[in-house]
Amino acid sequence: MNQVKDDMIKALIVEDEPILAELNADFIQRDTKVKVIGIASNLAEAKIMIDKLKPTLILLDNYLPDGKGIDLFEYIINNHLDCYVIFITAASDMDTCSKAIRLGAFDYLIKPLSYQRLKHSLERFELFLYRQSLQKHVNQRRIDELFNLQTKDFVGINRHSKGIEEITLQKVKDLFMKTDKPLTVDDIVENAQISKTTARRYLEHCVQTKLLTVELNHGKIGRPERLYKRLGK
Repeated sequence: MNQVKDDMIKALIVEDEPILAELNADFIQRDTKVKVIGIASNLAEAKIMIDKLKPTLILLDNYLPDGKGIDLFEYIINNHLDCYVIFITAASDMDTCSKAIRLGAFDYLIKPLSYQRLKHSLERFELFLYRQSLQKHVNQRRIDELFNLQTKDFVGINRHSKGIEEITLQKVKDLFMKTDKPLTVDDIVENAQISKTTARRYLEHCVQTKLLTVELNHGKIGRPERLYKRLGK
């Protein structure tokens, strides 16, 4: 495996079908910050790799040659291992699903897998970790936001404009949540670390969806500057 950058999310795939595991790994790493650091084909391998590789995220099948993924999840909880679980499984029975929810699974995806749905889940997980890194203490609104990331409507996300990704959009929104002052395109570029073209696209999306308002500042010589400000308090 290649070296993992500091800002990458380390993921372990637990899947006994090698071709499917490789396909999932290839898709996951295509355009997310998730890096697959290992693939385990059974529970015994998974336990060894969890201990050795310390993944942040486990993409877990339930039906494995030497047992069930839900038992591995229970092992993770009982041993206080610091990782999250997203199930990717054909297990559609309510007992397994309910137990996964009770244990705290971040998401539960049913095979055959929708890769658009998987991408949505990974983007929410990335945003979930990003939000936690912002501050050590939280208020009720921040807590609600973290819990909502685990329940956000997938259909609703698909209504976003073309080319708008959730995590970048949320980073732009967060910049406006921290201040009541208007921000420029350059402010967004500097603080969100995105290009000017991308910043303009996301800012105009926020204007169209009534999250921001925009006005022109004619105070400088040359082209007037667009100032964006959050609508409401």
